[in-house]
Amino acid sequence: MKLVCYPALDADRAASVREAAAGAEVVQAETTAEALSVIADADAFFGKLTPDLLAAARQLRWVQSPTASLEHYIFDELVEHPCTLTNMRGIFSDVIADHVFGYILCFARNLHVYLRHQQQRLWQPIGDAENAGQNFISGPGRATPRDQAHLHLADCTLGIVGLGAIGAETARRGSAFGMRVLAVDPLQTSAPDCVEALWPMARLGDLLAASDFVVVCAPHTPETAGMFDRAHFRKMRRSAYFINIGRGAIVRLDDLVAALDAGELAGAALDVFETEPLPKEHRLWQMPNVLITPHVAACSPRIAERHLATLLDNVSRFVRGEPLRNVVDKKNWF
Repeated sequence: MKLVCYPALDADRAASVREAAAGAEVVQAETTAEALSVIADADAFFGKLTPDLLAAARQLRWVQSPTASLEHYIFDELVEHPCTLTNMRGIFSDVIADHVFGYILCFARNLHVYLRHQQQRLWQPIGDAENAGQNFISGPGRATPRDQAHLHLADCTLGIVGLGAIGAETARRGSAFGMRVLAVDPLQTSAPDCVEALWPMARLGDLLAASDFVVVCAPHTPETAGMFDRAHFRKMRRSAYFINIGRGAIVRLDDLVAALDAGELAGAALDVFETEPLPKEHRLWQMPNVLITPHVAACSPRIAERHLATLLDNVSRFVRGEPLRNVVDKKNWF
């Protein structure tokens, strides 16, 4: 049995893979030419597979993607090939869900506004301009802040588009804050207890109309590309916030900008974009009700160890002939 790794792993990870492979041959390829020269009789592959590499493989049975998302990994020949494809889904779920709630808490408590006030040295509760600059101390005869713009999360509904691993973790956090949680998903038919209702995608409009925060946790697939357009934004509450930590290709940014300009949404938080980096001249940079992070929702000091653990687990499973983790439906890209 033979596993090819390309690009080559560092020494420590390579040693771990060889141990997990339990005597199977593990071959490291530094260059594409090297990979082409050793892949012909490979049973398994980890790394960046290309059409040329796949064409040179005569007996490939398993491919492990180094990524969770597959829009830049999948290609037609791989879809049609009989090999099993697995990915890295599940290792980012709690990390991305934490990022989502960073956005939600920021909007709910108006921290994005108060940060700008801080930069201006402005002591002013939102909506209380007449008392700007005063110190507010509760008690008889004392003024109290009159910021009524905060949201009480336990009064809010969280709508999740895509109830996979990330969506489920986001739902659990929403429930912990007392939020009502709704979800839509094209495949899932069961949900954690914290989800009040799980609907098919045909009811996306109902979810949008009912939610105070809409979170896109869906992957980029042929079906989700460009899914969120102006028509969908118009189904949302004007007081609602839109959050995308899925993939940039799911959201038509021009339509989102138009909806924000028209006041059809209260705001948006985005970690992923149709074009990355987001061009410096893009309108979103200047919108005070928009939060932008540079595709960092999945970042954590824990990810590298989880990534390696998933690889080692699947290597061990493959050599033992056991079912693999994270098997992908290649035609649907997830």
